[in-house]
Amino acid sequence: MAKRKKEIGKVVSQESIADGIFSMWIETEAAKCARCGQFLSMYTNDSGRLLPRPISICEIDKENGRLRVVYRVTGENTGTEQFSRMKVGDKISVIGPLGNGFPVEEAKGKKVFLMGGGIGVPPILELAKEIECEKKQIVAGYRDAQTFLKKEFEQNGELYISTEDGSVGTKGNVLDAIRENGLSADVIYACGPIPMLRAIKEYAAEKKIVCYISLEERMACGIGACLGCVCRTSQRDHHTNVHNARICKDGPVFLATEVEI
Repeated sequence: MAKRKKEIGKVVSQESIADGIFSMWIETEAAKCARCGQFLSMYTNDSGRLLPRPISICEIDKENGRLRVVYRVTGENTGTEQFSRMKVGDKISVIGPLGNGFPVEEAKGKKVFLMGGGIGVPPILELAKEIECEKKQIVAGYRDAQTFLKKEFEQNGELYISTEDGSVGTKGNVLDAIRENGLSADVIYACGPIPMLRAIKEYAAEKKIVCYISLEERMACGIGACLGCVCRTSQRDHHTNVHNARICKDGPVFLATEVEI
Protein backbone atom coordinates (compact mmCIF):
# COMPACT_ATOMS: atom_id res chain seq x y z
CA MET A 1 0.00 0.00 0.00
CA ALA A 2 1.31 3.47 -0.89
CA LYS A 3 2.47 5.72 1.92
CA ARG A 4 -0.23 8.22 2.90
CA LYS A 5 0.43 11.83 3.83
CA LYS A 6 -1.54 14.23 5.98
CA GLU A 7 -3.87 16.42 3.93
CA ILE A 8 -6.52 19.01 4.60
CA GLY A 9 -10.09 17.86 4.01
CA LYS A 10 -13.31 19.84 4.24
CA VAL A 11 -16.45 19.01 6.20
CA VAL A 12 -19.38 18.99 3.76
CA SER A 13 -22.05 17.71 6.15
CA GLN A 14 -22.42 16.87 9.83
CA GLU A 15 -25.44 15.51 11.71
CA SER A 16 -26.43 13.55 14.79
CA ILE A 17 -28.08 10.25 13.79
CA ALA A 18 -28.58 8.76 17.29
CA ASP A 19 -27.73 9.65 20.89
CA GLY A 20 -23.99 10.28 20.84
CA ILE A 21 -23.62 9.05 17.25
CA PHE A 22 -22.63 11.49 14.50
CA SER A 23 -22.31 11.24 10.73
CA MET A 24 -19.81 13.41 8.85
CA TRP A 25 -19.06 13.65 5.12
CA ILE A 26 -15.53 14.87 4.35
CA GLU A 27 -14.29 16.09 0.99
CA THR A 28 -10.82 14.54 0.69
CA GLU A 29 -8.33 13.18 -1.82
CA ALA A 30 -8.44 9.93 0.16
CA ALA A 31 -11.79 9.13 -1.47
CA LYS A 32 -10.09 8.40 -4.80
CA CYS A 33 -8.50 5.14 -3.64
CA ALA A 34 -10.50 4.19 -0.53
CA ARG A 35 -11.87 0.65 -0.10
CA CYS A 36 -14.46 -0.78 2.25
CA GLY A 37 -12.93 -1.77 5.57
CA GLN A 38 -10.25 0.91 5.58
CA PHE A 39 -10.11 3.87 7.97
CA LEU A 40 -9.08 7.51 8.29
CA SER A 41 -6.77 9.01 10.91
CA MET A 42 -8.51 12.28 11.80
CA TYR A 43 -6.88 15.18 13.65
CA THR A 44 -8.62 17.72 15.85
CA ASN A 45 -7.81 21.42 15.64
CA ASP A 46 -6.53 21.27 19.22
CA SER A 47 -2.75 21.75 19.13
CA GLY A 48 -2.55 20.00 22.49
CA ARG A 49 -3.67 16.73 20.89
CA LEU A 50 -0.86 15.42 18.74
CA LEU A 51 -2.29 12.01 17.89
CA PRO A 52 -5.17 11.44 15.46
CA ARG A 53 -8.28 9.35 16.03
CA PRO A 54 -8.80 6.32 13.78
CA ILE A 55 -12.34 6.32 12.37
CA SER A 56 -13.71 3.63 10.05
CA ILE A 57 -14.93 4.61 6.62
CA CYS A 58 -18.70 4.19 6.42
CA GLU A 59 -19.34 5.21 2.79
CA ILE A 60 -17.25 6.16 -0.23
CA ASP A 61 -18.35 8.65 -2.87
CA LYS A 62 -15.57 8.59 -5.46
CA GLU A 63 -17.53 10.66 -7.97
CA ASN A 64 -17.70 13.65 -5.64
CA GLY A 65 -14.44 12.94 -3.79
CA ARG A 66 -16.08 12.41 -0.39
CA LEU A 67 -15.91 9.93 2.48
CA ARG A 68 -18.51 9.39 5.18
CA VAL A 69 -17.52 8.55 8.74
CA VAL A 70 -19.95 7.63 11.50
CA TYR A 71 -18.52 7.88 15.00
CA ARG A 72 -19.52 7.79 18.66
CA VAL A 73 -18.67 10.69 20.96
CA THR A 74 -16.70 9.06 23.78
CA GLY A 75 -16.90 11.90 26.30
CA GLU A 76 -16.45 15.60 26.93
CA ASN A 77 -13.25 17.20 25.69
CA THR A 78 -12.29 14.12 23.69
CA GLY A 79 -11.25 14.09 20.05
CA THR A 80 -14.62 12.75 18.95
CA GLU A 81 -16.45 15.42 20.95
CA GLN A 82 -14.41 18.04 19.14
CA PHE A 83 -15.27 16.45 15.78
CA SER A 84 -18.98 16.67 16.68
CA ARG A 85 -18.69 20.45 17.05
CA MET A 86 -17.32 20.94 13.54
CA LYS A 87 -19.48 22.76 11.00
CA VAL A 88 -19.93 22.57 7.24
CA GLY A 89 -16.96 24.24 5.58
CA ASP A 90 -14.54 23.57 8.45
CA LYS A 91 -11.13 22.20 7.55
CA ILE A 92 -9.94 18.91 9.02
CA SER A 93 -6.54 17.22 8.75
CA VAL A 94 -6.69 13.55 7.79
CA ILE A 95 -4.41 10.73 6.70
CA GLY A 96 -5.89 7.95 4.62
CA PRO A 97 -7.15 5.69 3.45
CA LEU A 98 -5.26 3.44 5.87
CA GLY A 99 -5.19 -0.28 6.57
CA ASN A 100 -6.31 -3.26 4.53
CA GLY A 101 -9.99 -3.59 3.71
CA PHE A 102 -12.41 -6.47 3.28
CA PRO A 103 -11.62 -9.00 0.51
CA VAL A 104 -14.91 -8.61 -1.36
CA GLU A 105 -13.79 -10.94 -4.16
CA GLU A 106 -14.13 -13.92 -1.79
CA ALA A 107 -17.93 -13.47 -1.78
CA LYS A 108 -18.67 -14.04 -5.48
CA GLY A 109 -21.30 -16.73 -6.01
CA LYS A 110 -21.67 -17.35 -2.26
CA LYS A 111 -24.08 -16.66 0.59
CA VAL A 112 -22.59 -14.15 3.01
CA PHE A 113 -23.14 -12.67 6.44
CA LEU A 114 -22.18 -9.01 6.85
CA MET A 115 -22.13 -8.57 10.62
CA GLY A 116 -21.66 -5.38 12.61
CA GLY A 117 -22.06 -4.57 16.27
CA GLY A 118 -22.04 -1.21 18.04
CA ILE A 119 -19.68 1.25 16.41
CA GLY A 120 -18.56 -1.67 14.21
CA VAL A 121 -21.84 -1.24 12.31
CA PRO A 122 -20.81 1.73 10.08
CA PRO A 123 -18.03 0.06 8.02
CA ILE A 124 -20.44 -2.72 7.08
CA LEU A 125 -22.48 -0.25 5.00
CA GLU A 126 -19.87 0.38 2.30
CA LEU A 127 -19.10 -3.36 2.30
CA ALA A 128 -22.79 -4.06 1.65
CA LYS A 129 -22.76 -1.58 -1.23
CA GLU A 130 -19.63 -2.97 -2.89
CA ILE A 131 -19.96 -6.71 -2.40
CA GLU A 132 -21.30 -8.99 -5.15
CA CYS A 133 -22.59 -12.33 -3.94
CA GLU A 134 -25.38 -14.88 -4.33
CA LYS A 135 -27.15 -13.86 -1.11
CA LYS A 136 -26.37 -10.79 1.02
CA GLN A 137 -27.49 -11.06 4.65
CA ILE A 138 -26.75 -8.03 6.85
CA VAL A 139 -26.90 -8.72 10.59
CA ALA A 140 -26.59 -5.60 12.73
CA GLY A 141 -26.42 -5.50 16.50
CA TYR A 142 -27.50 -2.48 18.56
CA ARG A 143 -28.02 -1.62 22.23
CA ASP A 144 -31.61 -0.42 21.79
CA ALA A 145 -34.12 1.01 19.31
CA GLN A 146 -31.68 3.62 18.01
CA THR A 147 -30.84 1.57 14.94
CA PHE A 148 -28.73 4.09 13.05
CA LEU A 149 -28.11 3.34 9.32
CA LYS A 150 -31.11 0.98 9.25
CA LYS A 151 -32.64 2.60 6.16
CA GLU A 152 -29.35 2.46 4.23
CA PHE A 153 -28.86 -1.21 5.09
CA GLU A 154 -32.38 -2.10 3.95
CA GLN A 155 -31.53 -0.61 0.55
CA ASN A 156 -28.46 -2.81 0.18
CA GLY A 157 -29.43 -6.31 1.33
CA GLU A 158 -31.59 -8.46 3.60
CA LEU A 159 -31.38 -6.85 7.04
CA TYR A 160 -31.69 -8.68 10.36
CA ILE A 161 -31.39 -6.72 13.62
CA SER A 162 -30.60 -7.73 17.17
CA THR A 163 -30.90 -5.42 20.18
CA GLU A 164 -29.67 -5.97 23.70
CA ASP A 165 -32.99 -4.83 25.18
CA GLY A 166 -35.19 -6.58 22.60
CA SER A 167 -36.82 -3.35 21.43
CA VAL A 168 -36.16 -4.15 17.75
CA GLY A 169 -35.65 -7.49 16.04
CA THR A 170 -34.14 -10.34 18.02
CA LYS A 171 -33.38 -9.84 21.69
CA GLY A 172 -29.72 -10.63 22.20
CA ASN A 173 -26.73 -10.45 19.89
CA VAL A 174 -26.04 -10.97 16.19
CA LEU A 175 -25.59 -14.73 16.58
CA ASP A 176 -28.97 -14.93 18.32
CA ALA A 177 -30.48 -13.20 15.26
CA ILE A 178 -28.86 -15.76 12.96
CA ARG A 179 -30.19 -18.67 14.96
CA GLU A 180 -33.68 -17.22 15.41
CA ASN A 181 -34.04 -16.63 11.68
CA GLY A 182 -32.45 -19.95 10.62
CA LEU A 183 -29.79 -18.23 8.51
CA SER A 184 -26.72 -19.80 6.95
CA ALA A 185 -23.72 -18.57 4.96
CA ASP A 186 -20.52 -19.60 3.23
CA VAL A 187 -18.49 -16.50 4.17
CA ILE A 188 -18.64 -14.10 7.11
CA TYR A 189 -17.44 -10.51 7.24
CA ALA A 190 -17.64 -8.92 10.69
CA CYS A 191 -16.69 -5.79 12.62
CA GLY A 192 -17.38 -5.00 16.25
CA PRO A 193 -16.13 -5.31 19.83
CA ILE A 194 -13.76 -8.15 20.71
CA PRO A 195 -16.30 -10.29 22.66
CA MET A 196 -18.59 -10.25 19.61
CA LEU A 197 -15.76 -11.12 17.21
CA ARG A 198 -14.54 -13.88 19.50
CA ALA A 199 -18.01 -15.48 19.49
CA ILE A 200 -18.27 -15.12 15.70
CA LYS A 201 -14.85 -16.70 15.25
CA GLU A 202 -15.93 -19.69 17.36
CA TYR A 203 -19.21 -19.95 15.43
CA ALA A 204 -17.36 -19.87 12.10
CA ALA A 205 -14.95 -22.58 13.23
CA GLU A 206 -17.84 -24.76 14.43
CA LYS A 207 -19.76 -24.32 11.16
CA LYS A 208 -16.60 -24.45 8.99
CA ILE A 209 -17.31 -21.01 7.49
CA VAL A 210 -14.59 -18.75 6.10
CA CYS A 211 -14.56 -15.68 8.31
CA TYR A 212 -12.96 -12.23 8.01
CA ILE A 213 -12.97 -9.94 11.03
CA SER A 214 -12.13 -6.25 11.38
CA LEU A 215 -10.52 -5.56 14.75
CA GLU A 216 -11.33 -2.48 16.79
CA GLU A 217 -8.30 -1.24 18.69
CA ARG A 218 -6.88 1.96 20.14
CA MET A 219 -4.25 3.20 17.69
CA ALA A 220 -1.60 5.87 18.07
CA CYS A 221 0.26 6.54 14.82
CA GLY A 222 -2.16 4.63 12.52
CA ILE A 223 0.64 3.69 10.10
CA GLY A 224 2.37 0.79 11.82
CA ALA A 225 5.39 2.65 13.18
CA CYS A 226 4.72 2.73 16.93
CA LEU A 227 3.65 -0.92 17.45
CA GLY A 228 0.96 0.29 19.83
CA CYS A 229 -1.86 -1.82 18.39
CA VAL A 230 -0.40 -5.29 17.92
CA CYS A 231 -2.37 -8.51 18.18
CA ARG A 232 -1.25 -12.11 18.57
CA THR A 233 -1.15 -14.09 15.33
CA SER A 234 -0.52 -17.65 14.16
CA GLN A 235 2.15 -16.45 11.70
CA ARG A 236 5.49 -14.79 12.46
CA ASP A 237 5.56 -11.08 11.67
CA HIS A 238 8.53 -10.09 9.49
CA HIS A 239 8.63 -6.62 11.06
CA THR A 240 9.05 -7.73 14.69
CA ASN A 241 10.09 -11.38 14.15
CA VAL A 242 7.45 -12.51 16.65
CA HIS A 243 3.88 -13.75 16.38
CA ASN A 244 2.40 -10.27 16.20
CA ALA A 245 0.60 -8.16 13.62
CA ARG A 246 -0.03 -4.42 13.59
CA ILE A 247 -3.78 -3.90 13.44
CA CYS A 248 -3.49 -0.47 11.81
CA LYS A 249 -1.18 -1.56 8.97
CA ASP A 250 -1.51 -5.36 8.63
CA GLY A 251 -5.24 -5.12 9.36
CA PRO A 252 -7.68 -4.03 10.55
CA VAL A 253 -9.22 -6.90 8.54
CA PHE A 254 -7.82 -10.37 9.14
CA LEU A 255 -8.81 -13.93 8.34
CA ALA A 256 -10.21 -15.04 11.70
CA THR A 257 -7.96 -18.09 11.87
CA GLU A 258 -4.88 -15.86 11.60
CA VAL A 259 -5.38 -13.93 14.84
CA GLU A 260 -5.89 -14.75 18.50
CA ILE A 261 -8.63 -12.73 20.18
